[in-house]
Amino acid sequence: MKNMFVSDCYNVNEKGHLTISGCDTVELAEKYGTALYVMSEDEIRSVCRRYKSSFERHYNGNGTALYASKAFCCKEICRIVTEEGLDLDVVSGGELYTALAAGVDAKHIHFHGNNKTMQELCYALESGVGDIVVDNLNELHRIEKLSAEKGVVTSISMRIKPGIDAHTHEFIRTGQIDSKFGFALENGEAFEAVKEAVACENVELIGLHCHIGSQIFDKAPFVLAAQVMLKFYNKIHTELGKTLTHLNLGGGLKYKEADAAVPYEDYMSDVSEAVHAACKEYGIQVPYIYIEPGRSIVCEAGLTLYTVGDIKTIPNVRTYVAIDGGMYENPRYALYQSDYTCLIANKVNEPADFTATIAGKCCESGDLIQENTLIQKPEVGDILAVLSTGAYNYSMASNYNRNTRPPVVMVRGGESRVIIKGETYEDLVRNDV
Repeated sequence: MKNMFVSDCYNVNEKGHLTISGCDTVELAEKYGTALYVMSEDEIRSVCRRYKSSFERHYNGNGTALYASKAFCCKEICRIVTEEGLDLDVVSGGELYTALAAGVDAKHIHFHGNNKTMQELCYALESGVGDIVVDNLNELHRIEKLSAEKGVVTSISMRIKPGIDAHTHEFIRTGQIDSKFGFALENGEAFEAVKEAVACENVELIGLHCHIGSQIFDKAPFVLAAQVMLKFYNKIHTELGKTLTHLNLGGGLKYKEADAAVPYEDYMSDVSEAVHAACKEYGIQVPYIYIEPGRSIVCEAGLTLYTVGDIKTIPNVRTYVAIDGGMYENPRYALYQSDYTCLIANKVNEPADFTATIAGKCCESGDLIQENTLIQKPEVGDILAVLSTGAYNYSMASNYNRNTRPPVVMVRGGESRVIIKGETYEDLVRNDV
């Protein structure tokens, strides 16, 4: 049964129950209640080590993976990934605060975002953030002004749109010219912005950044992005006499059970070959390389557990299987029609031949987790597991309908612990006046 899962952290025990990192998911549901997020520390650390090993092999250690914390952000995940030698990518003052509260060295934090507020920029400068990724000229000028006032020189990178369509959902494509992020290469905007940055007295341009999108299966767009970015990197060197120190190639490679997954190592190998070939062609030193995995580090390490409630069959239409969760703690099906593997955790050894639409408890017709998916025959009180929910589930959760966000439990080697407490009704009214 183990081969049915995309990650080695999953298995089936002698009771026919789904396990994660040696913990029986049915017992976890009994102990902590449902809905419940569960994350495998074993899997998270394993993936981090694979990335680190790939950098050693393909770049002789001249590079680092940044964990894109927007995928799942809390103090414990910040501690785990930095313990494994990764830097951290944050996109808001709140994510920065979380990282610092977890004890992350600010020099290893990279601050992204297309509209950082003045408050966030001040916080980043005061905290000593190692790299602020500049998205637009107004932001560049604000950083220059704030840095001058504080008497410091601030290290920045510039986010570049390399003009590459990554063929993903239109909401998660970010590398083409029609994107709210960054400076475009095609119209000369990026080069003019770089010239302004180089002329600043209190800002030091140290690198370039690009990100072409999310959930990309093909390696080719990443290889092309590396080639385009290094051509621009060389143009800056030859025409402006400015030598940069690093190149951030972003993230977005998708790993998923139902599709032909691209191994981390294959992706790293192909992109590395392109990087080294381009640098040899231009006669420049290979820059320090960053990439920004987020989903691939935590997605398959997580699942969500629910208790099955009402089962409603509409003859010749469909069968709704209702759960004690929904779009408030996983809005991604409603937003992107995200595909998930669902199964009855206490019946994993039984045939998955029952066609069901998994319905949430919110007062919305579109509150669905999956439609017309095959699961084991459900009964009221069964435990439903939805796999691959470690990324962008807790991060995007809300209190819609005044529902409380579930707790997050971390499991490792057969042991479990709470890393984020579940909310209470009191939490819902805490800020009401």
